Amino acid sequence: MHEISSQQRCRRLRAENPWWESNGIADYYERMERRAYFERFTRLVEQTDIRRAVVLMGPRRVGKTVMLHHVIARLLECGAYSAWDIGYVSLDQPLYTRLSVEELAAELGRASGNPRIPRMLFLDEIQYLADWERHLKAFVDAHPDIRCVASGSAAAALRLKSVESGAGRFTDFLLPPLTFHEYLSLQGIDDLVEHEPSGQYRARDLNQLNRQFIDYINFGGYPEAIASNAVRADPRRYIGADVVEKVLLRDLPSLYGIQDVQELNALFTTLAYNTSGEMSLEELSQRSGVTKPTLRRYLSYLEAAFLIKIVHRIDRNARRFKRATHFKVYVTTPALRSAIFGPIAAHDEAMGAVVETAVFAQWYHANLNLHYARWQSGEVDIVHLDCRQRPAWCVEVKWSDRPGRYPEELTGLAAFAQRHPATEMLVTTRTHAGTAAPWSGGPRLAFAPTSLYCYVVGYLASSDSAFEAPSIAQTLMRSA
Repeated sequence: MHEISSQQRCRRLRAENPWWESNGIADYYERMERRAYFERFTRLVEQTDIRRAVVLMGPRRVGKTVMLHHVIARLLECGAYSAWDIGYVSLDQPLYTRLSVEELAAELGRASGNPRIPRMLFLDEIQYLADWERHLKAFVDAHPDIRCVASGSAAAALRLKSVESGAGRFTDFLLPPLTFHEYLSLQGIDDLVEHEPSGQYRARDLNQLNRQFIDYINFGGYPEAIASNAVRADPRRYIGADVVEKVLLRDLPSLYGIQDVQELNALFTTLAYNTSGEMSLEELSQRSGVTKPTLRRYLSYLEAAFLIKIVHRIDRNARRFKRATHFKVYVTTPALRSAIFGPIAAHDEAMGAVVETAVFAQWYHANLNLHYARWQSGEVDIVHLDCRQRPAWCVEVKWSDRPGRYPEELTGLAAFAQRHPATEMLVTTRTHAGTAAPWSGGPRLAFAPTSLYCYVVGYLASSDSAFEAPSIAQTLMRSA
């Protein structure tokens, strides 16, 4: 039986590292637009004084491999590294099976003809490397002068194992699905929102902005959907099959030995259909016939794989329940739901739930302490607790202009405001913008169109000043 030779691997590595010959990345990657998170990620990679590997995490098809190549292009442009100092390897290739990080680095050196191993090492799809976390940690310890950047799509392994085995050696960076701001920017139509010098944001054409928002909900989570009419015409085939089914049918079963794949698939389908809805393990267990311990594992896997986000409940006093039996589940981008069940229109019954999912998705990269509040007589959709576990701001998500005309009907928000008068409060609408003070002695309410709110959050979340800037509510109050 013939073994894979070092020469074969070297040929493949030379093909994966075209800058060794041309001093530039492949045209395919060069033509792709850069994500809004590119500058922040690049600066993290360039912090070579920190002895940590950078781990780029995120769902399938959000552009992680493209971003790695864009970073390589930047490093080549700035001249800090020669072409021979940068090595890239995509570990989903069977040629690299059973090689350690140390061995891969040595192979890159041989393939490039450089007497030393690369000073900047990019390891794409690292979850395909057995015991990757142990190998990468050992490599970082042994080579403090070499910068390692890893990425992976089977993010369950990355998130769980980087926490368990890479403490102090890995820095995680989450690349989320497209925000609404990115969706517009990549199409070259982000001028639909005007940025004024005073820090205000105004929609130049709100009707057009809302139409683009509907398209974003249905197709906009993934960069390739913007450029491809085929993806828009059949999102179930391209997004559902490539993003969802590969994770459910291949990645998670192979990583965790899940036997009943159909059971896991049925659970995710239920969660996606009921996105933004409150549920409990008891209810899910009764409906599915799956035991609660198994459901807990499945939910953990799905969240680690960036298919869902679980949000926990607080009461009217902003306190967590001692026995948390209920929670909300959101798909990480509304386009996932549309890929499974088909696109929705502005007046569809499901629009409220999907809009709430879209709003929550804009905050995904920020990893803030977000909850929802619910008690016997009321609820608030999104509540941010500060470091002292006190409400800093909250958002009630509506796809209607009625709350702007009748703010006194927001009884849940009124009850929460009575308990937390210092909390900034914002209500999203379909087109209404303005402020109101419907409760005596209570805080003023800001009203903003949902599409504009999503744009502003996405814009600030990807910028360096995202959380040093004035709050979203205050910003939109000034813009009203």
